Amino acid sequence: MPVTTPWALGDYHAFAQATVWEVGPVLVKACGIGPGDRVLDVAAGTGNTAIRAAEAGAKVVASDITPENFEAGRHEAARRGVEVAWVEADAQNLPFDDDSFDAVTSSFGAIFAPDHRAVADEMLRVCRPGGTVGMANFTPTQLGEFFGVLAPYAPPPEGPPPGLWGTEEHLGELFGDRVAELAITPGTYVERADGPEAYRELFKATFGPVVAIYEALADDPARRERLDADFLDFARRANRGAPGGPAEYPYDYVLVIARAHPA
Repeated sequence: MPVTTPWALGDYHAFAQATVWEVGPVLVKACGIGPGDRVLDVAAGTGNTAIRAAEAGAKVVASDITPENFEAGRHEAARRGVEVAWVEADAQNLPFDDDSFDAVTSSFGAIFAPDHRAVADEMLRVCRPGGTVGMANFTPTQLGEFFGVLAPYAPPPEGPPPGLWGTEEHLGELFGDRVAELAITPGTYVERADGPEAYRELFKATFGPVVAIYEALADDPARRERLDADFLDFARRANRGAPGGPAEYPYDYVLVIARAHPA
């Protein structure tokens, strides 16, 4: 199967389990997802949130623009004894009918689509009246620093920065009076590695966008070495672990719970 996006490179499931995996159940709980609920997880990756919603008894569809990652998601769901339907879909143009789901979720996924307004429109469109749109979104702080390290070595990004999804102003512009209630709750999770070097190697081996940048520099070893040095410098600066212990990288995010207007 040909690779369709950089997100298909590396090993996204290994990356997610080493980084954002603990946030999925937090989002499911915040949305109040339970038995029998119809749930769509947008930009689902390998099921961080989708699988947890299925474990809560929901009927879940996991959608993502990168179907190359579905096999790992299916294996994880089967290992946990739950069923999830996997559908290839662009978060900016979801192939589902209006009002199809009781809850529409996305954890650190839909924020990377270029057209933020289209994503918000689509998530609201497929959510039933009175239903819930729930997201876990990075804030601009450390996310901006991380992508700032990569920026000199990567093509210009499409669309506005994904970290805007973690600001009250931007969320108000996207949802605002279009929903009956909008709750924004700050949170933090921690990524861990054996050390800064191991943290850099995790991204180089598993995180598709980083893998793509290194592959694009295959014929320019000097720039690859500079990127290696810049990445390691970031990993050392950002490390909040105790001296001599594992490296720790806290990432701020917001839980966004938007209640759709009732019919």
